[in-house]
Amino acid sequence: MASDSPESLMTLCTDFCLRNLEGTLCYLLDNETLRLHPDIFLPSEICDKLVNEYVELVKTDSIFEPHESFFTLFSDPRSTRLARIHLREQIVQDQDLEAIRKQDLVELYLTNCEKLTAKSLQTLVSFSHTLISLSLFGCCNIFYEEENPGGCEDDCLVNPTRQVLVKDFTFEGFSRLRFLNLGRLIEGVNVETLLRPLASLAALDLSGIQLNDVGFLTQWKDSLVSLVLYNMDLSEEHIQVIAQLHKLRSLRSSTVKMNREEVAVFMAEDTRRSRPAKSSIAPFRGLKRPLQFLGLFETSLCRLTHIPAYKVSGDKNEEQVLNAIEAYTEHRPEITSRAINLLFDIARIERCSQLLRALQLVITALKCHKDDKNIQVTGSAALFYLTNSEYRMEQSVKLRRQVIQVVLNGMESYQEVTVQRNCCLTLCNFSIPEELEFQYRRVNELLLNILNQSRQDESIQRIAVHLCNALVCQVDNDHKEAVGKMGFVMTMLKLIQKKLADKTCDQVMEFSWSALWNITDETPDNCEMFLNYSGMKLFLECLKEFPEKQELHRNMLGLLGNVAEVKELRPQLMTSQFISVFSNLLESKADGIEVSYNACGVLSHIMFDGPEAWGICEPHREEVVKRMWAAIQSWDINSRRNINYRSFEPILRLLPQGISPVSQHWATWALYNLVSVYPDKYCPLLIKEGGIPLLKDMIKMASARQETKEMARKVIEHCSNFKEENMDTSR
Repeated sequence: MASDSPESLMTLCTDFCLRNLEGTLCYLLDNETLRLHPDIFLPSEICDKLVNEYVELVKTDSIFEPHESFFTLFSDPRSTRLARIHLREQIVQDQDLEAIRKQDLVELYLTNCEKLTAKSLQTLVSFSHTLISLSLFGCCNIFYEEENPGGCEDDCLVNPTRQVLVKDFTFEGFSRLRFLNLGRLIEGVNVETLLRPLASLAALDLSGIQLNDVGFLTQWKDSLVSLVLYNMDLSEEHIQVIAQLHKLRSLRSSTVKMNREEVAVFMAEDTRRSRPAKSSIAPFRGLKRPLQFLGLFETSLCRLTHIPAYKVSGDKNEEQVLNAIEAYTEHRPEITSRAINLLFDIARIERCSQLLRALQLVITALKCHKDDKNIQVTGSAALFYLTNSEYRMEQSVKLRRQVIQVVLNGMESYQEVTVQRNCCLTLCNFSIPEELEFQYRRVNELLLNILNQSRQDESIQRIAVHLCNALVCQVDNDHKEAVGKMGFVMTMLKLIQKKLADKTCDQVMEFSWSALWNITDETPDNCEMFLNYSGMKLFLECLKEFPEKQELHRNMLGLLGNVAEVKELRPQLMTSQFISVFSNLLESKADGIEVSYNACGVLSHIMFDGPEAWGICEPHREEVVKRMWAAIQSWDINSRRNINYRSFEPILRLLPQGISPVSQHWATWALYNLVSVYPDKYCPLLIKEGGIPLLKDMIKMASARQETKEMARKVIEHCSNFKEENMDTSR
């Protein structure tokens, strides 16, 4: 099983400080610029963590607010030291690199930083004396500078600047540079001239760059260990040069054919042949030592028996597929997506033998490519199978929380049907609400957003309503009130209204009423919202339109029981129409005794307000009381229940009163039934909430019916027997 150890103190402190910069490390100058407190000095281990975690939070956490002046905190190496930082995409601009130009950086990874221009090339020179590892992958504008064109003023107003390619920059002076990534370098830059000053490169990535002559690579034949030539059109001359790099241990290279198959560099023939030519891999069989890595994904070569590499990416088996995801996630999203799709098939059809590795790789890919639709589709689908019950015991709480985070990221970023469905289905694999509670507000907001969309996919709607219902079941009242304020009640009523208009009673209709039942439990504000948003009108219409839908009736009456528990709202139920409906439902046999029981519960609370609150002429109060007694006496005391009480407080408040003996009797019957049928659950709850003294006091009351008193004695006896049976007699 994966480790469930807590996060390190460093990680926790870093996260807290970044979310509370003004309250910890910084103060705000002129109400806009962050400044480090003057008495703070932070070593590189902490500064690197702060910067890299900041980039991660900006990219993956929707509620994290970036700070425009964040990088200026690291402008003075006397108080902050940076050594190894990874910056991505739109997060970094020229002024951010300029802010840290005095730092002695050892590693600088810039990935897809499209806002960087040639100004940042000059900033890079500031790091030349210390830089060992540099990545400019996807920084497509970094070799462009803006230049004011000549001509008339009118032209300047229309086109004030234009981009000019910088051709005279080289890595002169970068004497310590060993690892360099120039992937997706723009056309027009002379790669050979650019690289010539570098004396001893160990790793080089020239992905997506078309070079007719790679002979210059031999200048590093005694030092180059890793070479990436992905998407470069290669010839036999290229392969001959590569074969001379006798220190090479890792080679990743391919070319894209018209059929979109990825073909390894050393393949001279079409990969659609059933067997590769004998010469395809021959240049590498003569190596003194195998390569550390060889990329053969989606080539027939990956199925060869003897491949001269310790680690191979391919589609032959799970190991090769995971190697592909691991190798290509950072810079090859299109391949990563196809590899994850293969992993999806493995998890769906077979059993994934490297579950933890697979989960971590998919999580990393989803976080890295939050805005890539293909990866979000394939990744969310794979997560559904990798988190199902078959694999549950192998996963730690920490790992499952990471899965939830990336799933919610996907739901946030994409309104596309497939992503939304996959994400919702994956959430169904978790214990709800327990495992989602750490993201409770966020997940509810996302689900409500799905349900409030004007055009909805039926399957997503059904899953989302099911999740909403589960999220408001068995949570405390603060959670329910918070979700109610998000528009939960109104959203469910809108769904019900639409289903009514379509004359459809399906799972969405039933789940919506069930969700309303759960969210109004002991939550007066939500009960009031239900009434204010015409909930009673919808109740009557549903009852009329779907007279035979037993579960629907149970859910609706359970909800109205919650409303009736709120004294301030009961007057709104006191109409001839509503009382007549509740009275008629006393005789219902739907869903066992549940509909009749809940209808009687509603009326019991109304009766509890006394005769003076009975503000209607029809039906008469005595007539309704008589029907209530008859209903209670018709129920089987051993009935198994489709109900779940978290508290007996609403029932217990009906005991110490003499104004409505029938309400007292209903409450006593409810307690007797529950402690008889489910003693392990409800005897402790009744004892804990002080129900026994209330029952004893009621037995002494002259106004209580004899049969009610007899039932109360049996409840006390059940609880007494339960206590004796469960008493710890061990010494």
